[in-house]
This record gives sequence, C-alpha cells and structure tokens, in this order.
Amino acid sequence: MTLHPGSLLPMAIYPIRTFPDPVLSMTTSAVTVFDDDLARLVDDMLDTMYDAPGVGLAAPQIGVSKRLFVADVGEGPFVMVNPSIVDTEGKWKFEEGCLSVPGKYWTIKRFDYVVVEGVDAAGRPVAYDGDELMGRVLQHEIDHLDGMLLLSRLGQRVKKQALKELREESLGIGQAF
Repeated sequence: MTLHPGSLLPMAIYPIRTFPDPVLSMTTSAVTVFDDDLARLVDDMLDTMYDAPGVGLAAPQIGVSKRLFVADVGEGPFVMVNPSIVDTEGKWKFEEGCLSVPGKYWTIKRFDYVVVEGVDAAGRPVAYDGDELMGRVLQHEIDHLDGMLLLSRLGQRVKKQALKELREESLGIGQAF
C-alpha cells in the first residue's frame, strides 16, 4: 500500500471510465479550490495512471468532472489545472490510443507543436510545450477536459466502423465462448 506524502491515508487507484460512460462526453468545470483534497486527488490520479499503465490521465476518466490532468512522458510527473492551449504550429498524424477506449488505436491528426498554460495543484502558473509525445499528450488530455474522446477526431467512415466494433464488443458479438 502506498501512503500519501505526509499522511497516513492510503492512495486510491480509481477504476478508469470507458466509452460510452457519459462523464467522458461532458465539458469539465474549472478548479477553484486548491487544497489538500485537490492534492490528494492529484496523487490518486498519478497512482491510477501509473497502474493502468498510461502516460496521461484526465479527471473525467475517473469520474471527476473537473478541469485537471496528470501526465508523465518519461521526464517525471506533472499536473495541469485549468489548462488551455495558447499556441500551435503545424499538423501531423500518428497512431494514438486511450485508456478510456482500451486496446484500440487510430491514426489521429493533431497539431505538431503546442504550448499549454494553466496552474499546478497549488495554483501557481505553469506552462508546458512540446511536439511528438509531449504535444500529443497535452492535446489528448485537454480533449478529455472538453468532453472529447479520440473517437471525435476520426473521419466519418473510420468513426462509424470504430463505433460499430465497440458496440459489438460491448454486446459480446463475434466473441468465442
């Protein structure tokens, strides 16, 4: 069991909400209170993300409709609260997956480079920028905060096929028993 730093409270690993859970399509509300509860939520989200395993996790993915996400692209964990994209450059396509649509990957077109500003869990201003994995994670997690799954970024034909496959899987169609 892992304990919260400076506390006797155990960290929680939350179940990750998956498509078609309605919380994943809701726009989140801004975080306005920066307290121990928020710090605990961030720690729990990091635990959940690492356990999944994933490189990013937005609050809606654990059923919390607040505007924050955690991530770790290999350079250490970070949190962004109330983030927004403030600058972009170029476009590129790359295969992308999501913890909320497990085991599925599609080619997604995104900005090649982004700059994101927000605050950390203590309310201090932070900014992150990046291309490749960092840029994709920033955009992907902000999509979650705006109520968008990567399915929303698919072309009409691919999206229709993806939804058909997800529906069939949820009903157990085509699976061997």
